Amino acid sequence: MDRAGADRRPRRRVRRHRLRRRPLRRPAADRGRRHRPRRELGRRPRRPRPRHPRHRRPDRTPRPEGRRHRGGGCVTTRSRRSPAALALTLLALLALLLTTAPTARADTIRDQQRWALDAVNADAAWETTRGAGVVVAVLDTGVDASHRDLAGAVLDGTDLVPHGAGPGDPTWAAHGTAMAGIIAGRGHGADRGSGVVGVAPEAQILPVRVLLEEDDPARKQKRAEGGNAVAEGIRWAVDHGADVVNLSLGDDSESAHPDPEEDAAIRYALRHGVVVVASAGNGGESGDPVSYPAGYPGVIAVTAVDRAGSRAPFSTRRWYASVSAPGKDVIIAAPGDRYMQGWGTSAAAAFVSGAVALLKAAHPELTPAEVRRLLATTARDAPEGGHSASLGAGLVDPAAAIEAAGTDRPLTASLANSHTAEYFGPGPRSGPVEEGEPPWLTPAAVTAGAMFLLAAALLFFRVGPAAPRRTSGPAVRPDRWTG
Repeated sequence: MDRAGADRRPRRRVRRHRLRRRPLRRPAADRGRRHRPRRELGRRPRRPRPRHPRHRRPDRTPRPEGRRHRGGGCVTTRSRRSPAALALTLLALLALLLTTAPTARADTIRDQQRWALDAVNADAAWETTRGAGVVVAVLDTGVDASHRDLAGAVLDGTDLVPHGAGPGDPTWAAHGTAMAGIIAGRGHGADRGSGVVGVAPEAQILPVRVLLEEDDPARKQKRAEGGNAVAEGIRWAVDHGADVVNLSLGDDSESAHPDPEEDAAIRYALRHGVVVVASAGNGGESGDPVSYPAGYPGVIAVTAVDRAGSRAPFSTRRWYASVSAPGKDVIIAAPGDRYMQGWGTSAAAAFVSGAVALLKAAHPELTPAEVRRLLATTARDAPEGGHSASLGAGLVDPAAAIEAAGTDRPLTASLANSHTAEYFGPGPRSGPVEEGEPPWLTPAAVTAGAMFLLAAALLFFRVGPAAPRRTSGPAVRPDRWTG
């Protein structure tokens, strides 16, 4: 995803709370010691008279368990409450603690990702297929195959960039890993209910590294050397079994122009039955420049929409737009089992590549042209006139496309085949996203905590303080503790 104009939020500075302290009062036995008169020789000092009758006890009578212990400068009192009341109180406090955890992490990664999956009607498509048997080539900055949400989903790919960061470096594979997660993330944990799940979670990713991350120090050197890794990567992916090629990259600069090698490579893919998907560009706020490879004939060019289904402000508006998909506030996987929130037409293209994988899994006989037309004729929220430069034919709906492909419904829609703009680079990220609270923090826990508190309160007031118990041994001093 592109990072231009990123909304980098400053990290909140967290300071430790200082423990407030105040001097402990000296024990009563030590107070005023300097001002006591010296004891006269031969005379036994008088025993001080208790201030209250309840403190008067016969000599040699063991003190009750409820006595006050003085030591170490702290005064502690042994509890005389009913053991049952204490147990219920502790359980209530535990339940209350669990239910009052910070709400900032109340949503899990899957919950935050849910809106985008709902936007493309993924659940309905999964009733037919989840993309098994389809290979999606991700031509990008590399893919972190060790990410827990991509376990078992990444095939052995290739690296067409001879220098730059490598696996494990902080400037390696961030953008490519994000795209792979959107396409074929499988989640993790119990029933794979945590983390990122892709549009086609049973599809496989074929990683092809064709460019470097924007913050890679070797990126400028790579550009100066020239070459056409994108064209080479497309041909390599086709020759190694790819069914879909995802190009979440491009050039939407003022000097952008069609490249004969890239055009030929895309035509090579289409002739071999491989669908090519590309991002439309992130120049919506800078004059909507034309971008490539999204503008080449036969490519499915994807624009971005927000949660409301409206065109994202950054999304390029050009005649070559085919369909639209979520591209704003999208939860993405990042190397090192991390997660980020980002935006860009890169993400939108990845969603459509996942949709194509579902369609190809259900109907492998479809040609790239048929896939393109199916996505257009079944798109939801079509703009006025059936097509626009902002949204293409509308929001992609793989479930509807799968259903339409199984009927004799004619495919009459036609899309512009003219050259268009392309986008590259990762989209700006608003900051890391952490896993949320586990599923046991539910309303049921809140109810249980309230019931425990009520039961403890009733039992406390009915039982009340227990009478002091006599013991034949000396009083036991409580263990020391630190706060």
